[in-house]
Amino acid sequence: MKQLKVTQKKSLISRKAEHRTTMRALGLRRINHTVIHNDTPQIRGMLHQVDYLVEVEEVKASGSGK
Repeated sequence: MKQLKVTQKKSLISRKAEHRTTMRALGLRRINHTVIHNDTPQIRGMLHQVDYLVEVEEVKASGSGK
């Protein structure tokens, strides 16, 4: 399964409460904080909502190579 590397690029100050909650649910806490998530429709929807705050890169999943 593909994975997404998500990095927070902008501050959450003066943002909608819903967007701050989404960022917390993604596991992002501060500017330049990076997390890795599996590429699922739920995560894509969350990223679409806060796309102006984050930078997203696709990475290969580490695993057994099957």
